[in-house]
Amino acid sequence: MALLLLLYVVLVGQRAVLFLSTGEPVAIALGVALLVLPLLGLFALVVELRFGLRTQQIVRQLADEGALPVDDLPRRTSGRYEREAADAAFPAYKTAVEAAPDDWRAWFRLGLAYDACGDRRRARQALRWAIKLRRETTD
Repeated sequence: MALLLLLYVVLVGQRAVLFLSTGEPVAIALGVALLVLPLLGLFALVVELRFGLRTQQIVRQLADEGALPVDDLPRRTSGRYEREAADAAFPAYKTAVEAAPDDWRAWFRLGLAYDACGDRRRARQALRWAIKLRRETTD
């Protein structure tokens, strides 16, 4: 997907330059729009790739420490966790964060628990918070 987005940015960028070079006000406005929108997409891609790389680093570190949660929840045939089982396991991770709110490891495990429960928005928030806390403790 990243390569397709990059190809899209290059092709649209070429069209934008063509619009800008006409000198017509409407064409110039279109050219500017064609430059701004792909750049926003590229920015979003960079942010997501950085997020993925940082979470991958944390997973490696927790795996090396033996601190990753055991992945023993039952799954559906689609590969997703069974919601009831994930909901039942969730309170332990929430309690761990409440007991140690500055522990990035607890926040990361909470993010994984949110993801297992299907709450992607809160999962990403918890993972981002874990990344921030980890960076603060390692700096």
